[in-house]
Amino acid sequence: MTKKLYLETFGCQMNVLDSDLIASRMVGAGYVLEEDRDKADVVLFNTCSVRDQAENRALSHAGNMVHLKRRRPDVVVGIVGCMAQNKQKEIFDQLPHVQLVVGPRKMGAIPRLVSEIQATGQRRMAIEETDEEFIDGSEAVQTRSTQFQSYIKAMEGCDLSCTYCIVPTTRGKEVSRSPEVIVDEVRRLADQGTVEITLLGQTVNSYGKGRKPYVDLGGLLRMVHEVDGIRRIRFITSHPSFVRPSLVEAMRDLPKVCKYLHIPAQSGSNRILKAMRRGYTQEKYRGIVDTLRENVPGIEIASDWIVGFPGETEEDFDATVDLMSEVRFQNSYVFRYSPRPGTVAIPMGDDVSEEEKKRRNQILLDLQGEIASEKNQTRIGTIEEILVEGPSKRNPLRQTGRTDTHQAVHFEAERDLRGKFVKVKIVDSTALSFRGELV
Repeated sequence: MTKKLYLETFGCQMNVLDSDLIASRMVGAGYVLEEDRDKADVVLFNTCSVRDQAENRALSHAGNMVHLKRRRPDVVVGIVGCMAQNKQKEIFDQLPHVQLVVGPRKMGAIPRLVSEIQATGQRRMAIEETDEEFIDGSEAVQTRSTQFQSYIKAMEGCDLSCTYCIVPTTRGKEVSRSPEVIVDEVRRLADQGTVEITLLGQTVNSYGKGRKPYVDLGGLLRMVHEVDGIRRIRFITSHPSFVRPSLVEAMRDLPKVCKYLHIPAQSGSNRILKAMRRGYTQEKYRGIVDTLRENVPGIEIASDWIVGFPGETEEDFDATVDLMSEVRFQNSYVFRYSPRPGTVAIPMGDDVSEEEKKRRNQILLDLQGEIASEKNQTRIGTIEEILVEGPSKRNPLRQTGRTDTHQAVHFEAERDLRGKFVKVKIVDSTALSFRGELV
């Protein structure tokens, strides 16, 4: 009898890659992927802990599985990923029907642990930081969401100490994969039809720490650039403190490296940046942006922002508005501060009201919308090369692709161009995307 796996993913691109790893391991153990969780033999939730909202969503979905478990007691329900590492045994206490809890660095053990649960009926938990079953990146991945675009793990973990962030707790210390192993994986993917790769890391531009001989992200990009068949190279997420000259030069010199950099500023207030332990000032951040724009023509820059951090005054927030206004980002991701148990910021309290957080959040969203609308208007009439990601589910004639600078372009075509590079003329724009016509 065929065994079926339902796997639901929450959170970042790293979680998407981890889910591909889990699916590959389970397929190798004889499972097939199932889209209806009510029909699955194993139900896994790959979770995120960056904000409490993400944890609550995952807990809600996993909690609903109690009804399936009552109807089919043999179903194995598991919570894996960052929330598993963060909450550990607390998950078993909160959700008694969950039998499996596995942290990010134990993903390779999931098939074995599921088999043990099925054989014994006993719970299993694996949350060690690392051991012999730690999968060094994604070389074991055979099942991918898309083949023409592939995520590749450059590094795992984070050694920074941002006071609001739980990632070092859930993902552990930085471990950079061998550049030779990464390049071999890129070659293998290119042979299988991948044309765009995205190098992943919690702080991807600090890549290379502790490796001998030392190769930083700029050096890694140069190595990957030599692989035939790959036409685009992306990398996320970067930290301002590690935007080194070698990275700027690689973005300037290498045509396959996309001219898009996501470097979260988080705040425009030096006082708040210091409280966050971000390691830079808003003046230094502006200087980094200036260097990038002077050296990499056409580069677009994106940022993350946190509003309502403990102690953030109206003056602090105004400084954030000023930074966003002056830098003029292509896009911004704005988040209301969410206290994470175990982080250094917890003793600072949470003194900005939820109403005020929402107000500040909306101000930044509105401002970013205005900036993006103005910037995008200037692209109307230009010819852009895009990689087509696929047709709309509701309208197969309407397809979407992305520019080198990661902007979405919607256009109409009579055949499915998924995975193809095409040229389009930009005929209209919004704050979030373009409308184009095939050239």
